[in-house]
Amino acid sequence: HCAHRGGDMWPLLQALLSLAPPSALSRLPAATPRYLRAPGVRLSLDASALSAVGEVEDAAPAPDLRLVAPAKVNLFLRVVGKRPDGFHELASLFQTVSLFDDLDFWTSPREEGAPLASLEVTPDSLGAELIPTDESNLVVRALSLYAERVPSSPAIHCRLHKRIPAQGGLGGGSSDAATALHAANRLAGLPVSQETLIEWAGELGSDCGFFLSAGTAYCTGRGELVDPRRPLPPTACYLIKPAAGLSTPSVFKALGLEPGEAGPAGADPADLLSRFEAGDVYNPDLYVNDLEPPAFELMPELRQMCDDLRKFGFQAVMMSGSGTTCFAIGMPLEEVQETWVDELQAKYDVEVFEEMFCRRIADEPSLWYTEQPPGAVLTNIEEPERGLFPL
Repeated sequence: HCAHRGGDMWPLLQALLSLAPPSALSRLPAATPRYLRAPGVRLSLDASALSAVGEVEDAAPAPDLRLVAPAKVNLFLRVVGKRPDGFHELASLFQTVSLFDDLDFWTSPREEGAPLASLEVTPDSLGAELIPTDESNLVVRALSLYAERVPSSPAIHCRLHKRIPAQGGLGGGSSDAATALHAANRLAGLPVSQETLIEWAGELGSDCGFFLSAGTAYCTGRGELVDPRRPLPPTACYLIKPAAGLSTPSVFKALGLEPGEAGPAGADPADLLSRFEAGDVYNPDLYVNDLEPPAFELMPELRQMCDDLRKFGFQAVMMSGSGTTCFAIGMPLEEVQETWVDELQAKYDVEVFEEMFCRRIADEPSLWYTEQPPGAVLTNIEEPERGLFPL
């Protein structure tokens, strides 16, 4: 039922690999871990399993770089008002989660008449037949933008494997674009600063720059003004994605603000941010989304679904962004842990993904999500909210 129940546990393992700070990892013993434990998930690992993880038989040459692109949720989203230019002014806390797309990159010398950026999509990608591979795709646009502004960079071909559902408020396309910018910069020798990459990402889309943070950021403006924050502790986060979607313009239209009009009254975004950063991630009062009421008007079953999730005992439940994906923080009641997904899917046409908050290593801009410095090892996570502990 959950996307990570059964054999597809590697994305969650990747997320957990990203949780430990380098200082902690450098003190860990060079021993093979016996197991990894996260909320609601158990993995049994031994040396042979670890050495085999990620090995894929592929007739194509090995890529020069393999990266993952995480999904995101909005832990709170306040609509400050509608600007005279028609855009809405937002204040939101963005957080990456461990549902990943996979991107492989190959470089080649620039040749006259040959494209500087190209893209293919794996046939088994989610919605593969609907994903364009031309300049309308944000990955191609990101690689082309980088190639134009860094003439010394090579031509790049990308292969995308899509797992993040589209039109769900999870930022998959923006994350892929940010990952492509980071890849192009790494493959060119890191000539462009993180700050400049974030500025370039803002030209591609409102959410793109956020993914170049360490995974937690306070975003304002249209979402393109990124204030990276200290990563939040690893937290269980279930994503519930209805089959039906809502367009972002329709949700903002239903909000009904006129240019120059202030947004709904409510909690001060700065106060919400400070309380999250104080570690109060399980407080349901902090999860505020001003786009929920208009989305619920357009799709009333979303409201009922969130109410049902609360009855299962999750600590906090909210719609992410403009929807339709909702998320549930923490764990359900013990008596429904084995049944709640069946009950939910019997009533609603939804996918359920069992994930966690994830992050980059903040002081290592050359590393991406799930990547660790050389010599880092995985060990037991006895208390996920506090990080990694040696065997």
